[in-house]
Amino acid sequence: MNVRNCRKCGKLFNHIMGAPICPACKEALEKKFQDVKKYIRENRTADIREVAEACEVEPGQIQQWIREDRLEFTEDSPVKIPCENCGEMIRSGKYCEKCKREMADNLSSAIDKPKKIIEEPKKTQSTGNKMRFLDRDM
Repeated sequence: MNVRNCRKCGKLFNHIMGAPICPACKEALEKKFQDVKKYIRENRTADIREVAEACEVEPGQIQQWIREDRLEFTEDSPVKIPCENCGEMIRSGKYCEKCKREMADNLSSAIDKPKKIIEEPKKTQSTGNKMRFLDRDM
């Protein structure tokens, strides 16, 4: 059993996986997420600071949800975060499309592709190369 203190409220709880947050705080955080999502739908041009103030959520939490691909903003929204690889501004996730494509190409080129096995024809021995025994008469 893995018992930990909740990162938010400090209560002890049985930690199974994910962030070290107790079930009550996890549920409250999920409610905040739904509030943020609803606010973004109704206010498409709001920036992160405005959303954070209106929904009483830390801006860092909103950025985390964006990085986790749980939130995505429209093209006309001022909300963008930098790609973790090249710094290009993106609307959701950790990497821009170009970096994702490059990583996928690098990964696929790193994996060895199966090579065709070419079977060489078996060599047949001629009768002149037989094994000979000294103690036998031929």
